[in-house]
Amino acid sequence: MNQESRVNLEVNLRKLAENFREIRRRVAPCRVMAVLKANAYGLGVLPIAEELRCAGADAFGVAEINEALELAPLGLPVQVLGNLLPNEIAPAVENGIVCPLNDLEMARRISREAVHQNRRVTCAVTVDSGMGRLGMPVAEAAEQILAMRDLPNLELAGIYSHFSNAFQRYDDYSLGQLASFKALLTELGKHGVTFPLVHMAASDALNNFPDSTRPPFTLVRCGINMYGYYDSTVHQSMRLCPVVELKTRLAAVRILRAGSSIGYGRMHILPRDSRVGTIAAGYADGLPLALSNRGYVLVNGVLCPVLGRISMDYTTILLDNAPEAQPGDEVVCIGSQGDQRITLEEWAQLKGTHVYDILCSIGTRVRRQYLK
Repeated sequence: MNQESRVNLEVNLRKLAENFREIRRRVAPCRVMAVLKANAYGLGVLPIAEELRCAGADAFGVAEINEALELAPLGLPVQVLGNLLPNEIAPAVENGIVCPLNDLEMARRISREAVHQNRRVTCAVTVDSGMGRLGMPVAEAAEQILAMRDLPNLELAGIYSHFSNAFQRYDDYSLGQLASFKALLTELGKHGVTFPLVHMAASDALNNFPDSTRPPFTLVRCGINMYGYYDSTVHQSMRLCPVVELKTRLAAVRILRAGSSIGYGRMHILPRDSRVGTIAAGYADGLPLALSNRGYVLVNGVLCPVLGRISMDYTTILLDNAPEAQPGDEVVCIGSQGDQRITLEEWAQLKGTHVYDILCSIGTRVRRQYLK
């Protein structure tokens, strides 16, 4: 028998679809690839992917082969955006995954496997325009790409690059990446090499560098914006709604005397007799340790401060503002209750990180619930 989970991550699929359609409208006529790496940023990839497929996603983007194989049955093109390890080439070819070509040698390996399997493989050329992570350096890419077009059983359907600093608006380095990538496309065009799918923009660039959503670009990649979140420095050019709420329950309510210490390391000493609660969630569920003695949760529609250090499974809070609270009452860690709201961005700021990190840190024992 399945017991109700103590901690639930509610994912609003209706809002997800609305966000995706707003992004499509914003970048039209570019197509949109939904980036679903890391289990859709921890939200649960298959329900998310199915909703986005129905909302009009043109393709899925992932980081590695196992993520790609999970999505292949849904019927949309699935592109590995990083690289393939040698032992991953054969299953990628067999299952029709869009393979990244990080250099000429990788293209040759994929070509040989495609010939061996008697399959034609759709590929996307990876160009390093300044990220310094993967792909052919932009200044050296043309020669290798021209050699790739003669390899058997490869269809060079796409070419793409990645910004390293697009979260900074008006960034000169990003503008330089954009210019060098366009120059490469022009050079290849002189040799008769063109690509149906040309993409460079991810979520940050959709907002800060709209030129990366216009010709010669024909596709954009979108991840964090689909869920209604932005990098803290990004110019928010679209109206998007957060799609997740993280909720738990009060596990205990007690009166503790002045001078009582709270949690590991005695990080908080009560200055007076206080009504305190213990909630059934801790850092194993995704509550950042940085909320210790600093963060808040919502109980009965009011903000209740975190007391002391967050534990793995439990967190202690002050209930003086919620005198009617009882064990079993709902606690909102992220989301709204009454007129109050706690945002993912607030947690990220307290932790000194970004919303990607917070989403991907939500624990595996947290139940994902999908709301229509």
